[in-house]
Amino acid sequence: MSATKQEKYNTGCYLCYHSCGAEVTVEDGKVVGIQGIKEHPLNKGELCPKAKVLTDHLYHPDRLQYPLKKVNGKFERISWEQALSEIAAKLNQLKEEHGPEANAFFCGSIGVESLEMVTLTHRFRAAMESSQFFSVESICYRMRIRSRQITFGKYPVEEMDSPLYILWGHNPDASDFPLSLALEENLKKGSKVVVIDPRRIPIADQAEMYMAIRPGTDGALALALIHVIINENLYDAEFVKKWTLGFDKLVPHVQQYTPEWAEKITYVPADDIRKLARLFATTKGAGIFQGTCTQDHSANGTQTDRAIAILQSITGNINVPGGWVVSPRLKLANLTLPSEGKPLGADEYPLFYEIWGRTSSYGVQNMFHEQVPDAIKSLIVVGGNPLVTMPDSNALKEAYRKLELLVVYEMFMTETAQEAHYVLPAASQLEYASLAYNYNVCHCLPYMMLREKAIEPLYEGKSTLYFFRELAKACGIGDKFPWETEEELVADEISPSGIDLETLKQQKDGVYYTDKVYHVDDKTFYTPSGLIEIYSEAIKEAGHDPLPTYLEPTKSPQGPLWEKLGERYPLVLATGIRRLHSTNSQLRNIEALRLEEPHPLAELGPQTAAQYGVEHADDVIVETDRGWVKMKAHVDERVMEGVVLVPHGWSGDANCNRLTDAACREPIMGYPQFKGILCSIRKADATA
Repeated sequence: MSATKQEKYNTGCYLCYHSCGAEVTVEDGKVVGIQGIKEHPLNKGELCPKAKVLTDHLYHPDRLQYPLKKVNGKFERISWEQALSEIAAKLNQLKEEHGPEANAFFCGSIGVESLEMVTLTHRFRAAMESSQFFSVESICYRMRIRSRQITFGKYPVEEMDSPLYILWGHNPDASDFPLSLALEENLKKGSKVVVIDPRRIPIADQAEMYMAIRPGTDGALALALIHVIINENLYDAEFVKKWTLGFDKLVPHVQQYTPEWAEKITYVPADDIRKLARLFATTKGAGIFQGTCTQDHSANGTQTDRAIAILQSITGNINVPGGWVVSPRLKLANLTLPSEGKPLGADEYPLFYEIWGRTSSYGVQNMFHEQVPDAIKSLIVVGGNPLVTMPDSNALKEAYRKLELLVVYEMFMTETAQEAHYVLPAASQLEYASLAYNYNVCHCLPYMMLREKAIEPLYEGKSTLYFFRELAKACGIGDKFPWETEEELVADEISPSGIDLETLKQQKDGVYYTDKVYHVDDKTFYTPSGLIEIYSEAIKEAGHDPLPTYLEPTKSPQGPLWEKLGERYPLVLATGIRRLHSTNSQLRNIEALRLEEPHPLAELGPQTAAQYGVEHADDVIVETDRGWVKMKAHVDERVMEGVVLVPHGWSGDANCNRLTDAACREPIMGYPQFKGILCSIRKADATA
């Protein structure tokens, strides 16, 4: 009997943006194990529960095996050649009849985790002469990135090691595994933590302070903290004088935002606001850690992000260990193509599109359904499930059903794929080479590695390069995709970095592409002034207040629609609660993870539950003016009373985006309001 052939391959986990280092064991062409890379600086040999079941994801029996075409409402198996030929013919027809903007493209979260996926989607879009590109950036990091760019000219990032962690709507145990590891170590060494959250998350039991806040009101708290720091002369006067612009205008502006004013809005006691301001301002190297889009998903999103950036700035916690650090970005080749035209929303939300001549190719997804079928006729979805992740799922589904062509490239039959005309099987990132790089959004770690190809693609799954290269050939634009292999593509990507492909192959655990720099000089900030712009002319020119202000959520107890909606929907809803055992809508089908969390949970406090006749583990209906979901009640004294918290990423009757409103958009960046929504709750068998 021949000996078993065992091989080891290194990769960056592709299930979230962290790209934790993992070693994959392959025996006779099959993945048989996965473990953390001890030398990786991010996860240091540890893996979260999701990464530990990558093999279950890879070999899942429900994985798509071959191309499908919908015929008379049912999917039928076809060849790749037929699928690409028919899709290309339709794309070209729509382009000829209605113009290139009739064809639109969407790249999901897995696309953000895969640089090649989003790059190739952009490249194909531009090759087809369309400007209509959409992604999770319409609900995810871009608002925060833009807000910090407006303030600093760059995107400074939170460090993992800090003497004071302000976890503001952020639960690392559920959504930030590397930070959770760092917190555990640093709390033992004397670091302090403050938790601001409508739910008392477990780490709050070790916290210096815990502050329960009404969802959607974070901006009011941030402004009140600025008020205290300025009025008690706790700010770093030397840093402010030398490196900021507009502080003189900020001082009179924030006088109205007293702790007492904020208490009425946020429900956080004024004395606690003062205590936190003093603690934060007197701790050198303190860092505010915002949750994934927690502050962005409100009526006040951009201004809240700006206020938090100003808090870091006036305390001098910029480019110091533990604070926010402006780290040099990895120099990568721009493999997209130039294109004319502007994406949807560029005129309505100009700062989302452009800042100081730097344009973005991202359109405002929340406006998409308004353009179908008059302007947009087709959509190609790559590595995403927008019918679950994007707001107002019911309206979006109606729009998808009006498209002349919907193509989904995916590993599984998602809710979006079920609506498609063609479904194409994607390869896993264990099945082709790619670059593992966390875009510097992950705690300022200037590190990258090669995701080695571990096995050949299963079934008829194909890489993103194959999909777009062959589709381009079928469309008659094959010359735009010159790469034959994924390694060739990676080599071109990293060519400006000073690190070549051979180096990445040799240094399998990854490499630092630069050193961190902890100082401020006249080249640190890329704003027009070269300073931290507290007062923003860019925001003023876009028609908004150049200094942070507060805007109440549209549908809230203190909002403009309370009189209309409050009687029927008296509670405050926050959607998007993150869980340890899933990433967005991914991994819900992994049995080992489902056993840990078998049901979607609507969380509420015991007094709220009693008031509405709900008991723990009841099937409940959570409802807004946009729709309803069915979940299990999780009654927990840790949840703020009067609030209902629901997770995102579940399909069907538990899809929380049936509750949200795509038309209810933040005024500067066009983001949806997922936080602070009015809702009701009742037992599932109760009458309306």
